[in-house]
Amino acid sequence: MKIVVSTDRAFGPALKKVASRARVQGAAVEKPVRAILQAVERGGDKAMLRFTRQFDKVSLKPEQLKVTPEEIKEAYFHIRKDEGDALRFAAERITAFHERQRTKTWMYQDGAATLGQVVTPIDAVGVYVPGGKAVYPSTVLMSAIPARVAGVPRIVMVTPPQKGGINPYLLVAADIAGVTDIYRVGGVQAIGALAFGTKTIPKVDKIVGPGNIYVATAKRMLYGTVGIDMVAGPSELLVVADDEAKPAHVAADLLCEAEHDEDAQVWLVTTSASLAKDVVRLVESQLKGLQREKIAAKSVARHSVAFVVTTLDEAIDVANEIAAEHLTLSVDEPFDYLEKIRHAGALFLGRYTPPSVADYIAGPNHVLPTGATARFFSALSLHDYTKISNIVHYTKEELSKVKDHLVRLAHIEGFDAHAKSAQSRFS
Repeated sequence: MKIVVSTDRAFGPALKKVASRARVQGAAVEKPVRAILQAVERGGDKAMLRFTRQFDKVSLKPEQLKVTPEEIKEAYFHIRKDEGDALRFAAERITAFHERQRTKTWMYQDGAATLGQVVTPIDAVGVYVPGGKAVYPSTVLMSAIPARVAGVPRIVMVTPPQKGGINPYLLVAADIAGVTDIYRVGGVQAIGALAFGTKTIPKVDKIVGPGNIYVATAKRMLYGTVGIDMVAGPSELLVVADDEAKPAHVAADLLCEAEHDEDAQVWLVTTSASLAKDVVRLVESQLKGLQREKIAAKSVARHSVAFVVTTLDEAIDVANEIAAEHLTLSVDEPFDYLEKIRHAGALFLGRYTPPSVADYIAGPNHVLPTGATARFFSALSLHDYTKISNIVHYTKEELSKVKDHLVRLAHIEGFDAHAKSAQSRFS
């Protein structure tokens, strides 16, 4: 883990490289992603299954794609009771948090006019759940429960097939979360199937959930054909730490995100040079013995940086520049700095709020914007599963009061028919 100090020449370039990380993501894989999407759009199930054989090394027939109710029931026998209890506990917490995000239909009277908005759930949502290096039942809960709370009638889950079948934890989590349909297909071909629809997999209106660079690029390229939540890439964590922070805690938090993927990125910003050195040393020692030691070690070696600054205000400026997916404030009185944070997917405040508590059981969503997109994307929420339509109702009397202003504005823009649509009511 490299240390750079704000007085060093290398500080500016190092910060710029981290802050501009999103620009290099996706471009290199656009060509193959586009080819797969076009093939799935034209070839449907046949193309989707061909890519599944090629990339996942699993041969399936169309009738084998959909998971049966019997398979879901069987999954419960392959997990322990305490594990099921933990999934249900997390589900209750996630449900309670997202129920507080409800936006209601509302109207008000402006004279005789009635104005407002009506909130309706999306008809069908596709939930992408990654496979490969790890199993993510927590992502199933985080992605599907808000859809259920919002009232989405069809919640479709796709996840890469495994030779031994879909992991039972994913199936149990999907059942608890209220997923209506599960298909064993992953990668770009799954995103294409959800967006275009095939004979076996009906199209959806929106796709949510994280994935690798290929999946994220496919979602970005299909935006407009289908709605998406965000472009989510490899995991990120930035820890802002003062002189009193515990180096062992900081190191453990950094490794918490680094173990996700070789491309995960973790950073430290601190006012203490000695703490930075201690954290670097402890990251190396804590790596040893981790189940995912090789993955975390590659992540740290490739991407991690410890920035040493003079003041906490300067540290907050660096944090805003980086716009990380996860931001930990391991400082005294963290709430004093809350209003100064402008860009972060999620904030973890204080010495005893490890990122993992929000990954699983706190309740707020852990599907978050990465690659500096926290500047304009938000955490996945109930609002991603609803649409807002405006309501406008005028009486003849109220329209007559505003007609002249409407006509003048229409003429300014050169739209005579706009003006006449109002004037015709009084001809």
